[in-house]
Amino acid sequence: MSGIESLLKPEECALLLVDFQAGLAFGVESISRQTIVDNAVALARTAAVFEMPIVVSTSASKVYSGPLLPPLQAVLPDIKSIERRNMNVWEDETAHSAIVATNRRRLIVAGLLTEACVSFPVLSALKEGYEVFVVGDACGGLTQTGHALALQRMEQAGAQLTSWIQVLLELQRDWTRHETYEGARAIVEANGGGYGMGLAYARTMIHPV
Repeated sequence: MSGIESLLKPEECALLLVDFQAGLAFGVESISRQTIVDNAVALARTAAVFEMPIVVSTSASKVYSGPLLPPLQAVLPDIKSIERRNMNVWEDETAHSAIVATNRRRLIVAGLLTEACVSFPVLSALKEGYEVFVVGDACGGLTQTGHALALQRMEQAGAQLTSWIQVLLELQRDWTRHETYEGARAIVEANGGGYGMGLAYARTMIHPV
């Protein structure tokens, strides 16, 4: 695989979002809860802009964890979460089949909690030959140490660690790609901090002579 071919391409990737639910978010201590919601929303919007298949799975929605977080459901209005009983998406026939049905071998993963419902399917997918990219700043763990160790274990098993903004920029790669420019720019402006401010500034204040 050449250097360019190793970069993410929308037509090769699928996004898996796992257990973004309030009952699990309550336990997150590795990152600000608002930050992880914002990052997950930015990642979901990115997948939608680049027309990637998105698989969403939740667990224990009726008895403990609650439904998919409303901000995520709002940006994924046409996607129905796949409910499962066990921690590992890979052990749920419906959820696993949905991933296989995307026919994408590059899997981008984010979710709660890093120590279990993220790491388990990542390790399982790697064993089945998938190339897995874990969006570390869109995953939340019970502790900073637990989160870091789970990321380390996944990386040692072969997963590649990334961030939501790297995913977006890697998929866009050239701001002259007009078909996704407006969507990608809007996400960066809304969620990209100082970089987003810079894009907004350039858009409104800098004019060619």
